Amino acid sequence: MSPMLEWGASREDARVAVLAVHGRGGDPGSMREVAGRFGAAPARFFAPEAPGNAWYPGGFLQPLEDNQPALENSLRTLGQCLDELAGAGFGPERVVLWGFSQGACLISHCALTVAPRRYAGLIVFTGGFIGPELIADPVDEPLAGVPVVLRSISEDPWVPRHRVEETAASLRAAGAEVDLRIDPGTEHIITDEACEAATRLLNS
Repeated sequence: MSPMLEWGASREDARVAVLAVHGRGGDPGSMREVAGRFGAAPARFFAPEAPGNAWYPGGFLQPLEDNQPALENSLRTLGQCLDELAGAGFGPERVVLWGFSQGACLISHCALTVAPRRYAGLIVFTGGFIGPELIADPVDEPLAGVPVVLRSISEDPWVPRHRVEETAASLRAAGAEVDLRIDPGTEHIITDEACEAATRLLNS
């Protein structure tokens, strides 16, 4: 795994680490640019880079097998990033998972399936869990109390509203405290309000 791009508060001063996962065609620098729209927060950002700038090749609503082995490799990369952050003193309870677009899909799927833990929070900008099937509700609440900011656009060209709403429902079933807002529009964008909501989460 390549070294992650880092910025923000120093490791010593940061109260939380933010694992920033870019979208298809993006890169760590694109996440740093968006983070520049956040307000001040006691956070150290860590951004991995996908091979070829995509975490998996197809659409996120396709059958899971259609996006293998890239999807499995990408989920494994997130696990390695979390292990690296833990080694730096940021256990799950001090980590916020933040993703946009394909990155938002990846962190949603990770938190709901392969690594459900009590994170410091999730920031999901225009994305949802991966695959055509709904995720079964867990028998317990592995994300109990985890704050989630979930934002999207009603007619986004890549991410249908129904999957964003289904993701909110799955996160709530897992015990998370979800702040969901879907604004009107047709563009694949991150609104100023979404950045403000993310800043509030990072400062909470």
